[in-house]
Amino acid sequence: MSAGRKIRTVGLVGGGVIGGGWAARCLAHGLDVVAWDPGAGAEDRMRAKIANAWPALVRLGLKESAEQGRLHFVQRVEAAVEAADFVQESAPENEDLKRRLFAQLDAAAPADVLIASSSSGLLPTRFAAECRHPERVLVGHPFNPVYLLPLVEVLGGEATADGSLVEASAFYRAIGMRPLRVRAEIPGYISDRLQEALWREILHMVAEGVATTDELDDAIRFGPGLRWSFMGTCMIFHMAGGDEGMRHMLRQFGPALKLPWTKLEAPELTDELIDRMVAGTQAQAGARSIADLERYRDDALISVMEAVAGAKTRHGMLADD
Repeated sequence: MSAGRKIRTVGLVGGGVIGGGWAARCLAHGLDVVAWDPGAGAEDRMRAKIANAWPALVRLGLKESAEQGRLHFVQRVEAAVEAADFVQESAPENEDLKRRLFAQLDAAAPADVLIASSSSGLLPTRFAAECRHPERVLVGHPFNPVYLLPLVEVLGGEATADGSLVEASAFYRAIGMRPLRVRAEIPGYISDRLQEALWREILHMVAEGVATTDELDDAIRFGPGLRWSFMGTCMIFHMAGGDEGMRHMLRQFGPALKLPWTKLEAPELTDELIDRMVAGTQAQAGARSIADLERYRDDALISVMEAVAGAKTRHGMLADD
């Protein structure tokens, strides 16, 4: 890989929710974006997503020369990567599809350009298997909304060069993200494995009639979710141990880990469970469209991030603390 390559143009492959989020973040940071998606109406949907996100990005502060008009949609996947300085793939989560697609991207992109996948759990060694230059293939897994949430999990496959991971992390930092290097090539990476454990419990409790979707959401957003916005679970439990910290907490509450409170296996996804989940979330959304909910979510996220940043400043903490 070329050290310190100047990234001016980002090639985006896949224009759904995640691809659109990448486009909005890159455009807001003054980059050119060349995008491709084979779906009918994909360009219109991506532009609409960016327009819906733009007020939040304006509130955060746009970089000089940031313009929605710097998005260029192309008809061939090769055209999205041939002139790119960095490539981000956000196609459906299907290993066979990604393996074929990465072989195409690898053949079309300049040999010194990194190709990152937004995959949320697939292994880069496997989907880079047919690439001529697997050393430049990696995962850069973001979180929705990509244009606001800073976390991006960065990991490589067996053939990925260390320099590629360093270079990708530097690019992500340059567009306002917080790269988290995943030490091992494990399915689901880190954050999604944690989210999946909570999701399984939610599905079990809905299936068993223990709680409704709105009750379960309240259990998070008015309780641990507020703490999670500024302090991770490990530090929260460290504080739960009082002055002795984590050691006392584990001694006192460790035995409860043996109790059958949680379920490791996912419940059967029956039609009845699906109907309960759909009915519950539709009732929660009410008359609000997805676009309405996205604008509310963005406003709330920015407010939380601003509040946390202010609290860190007042307590002499760094932004990365």
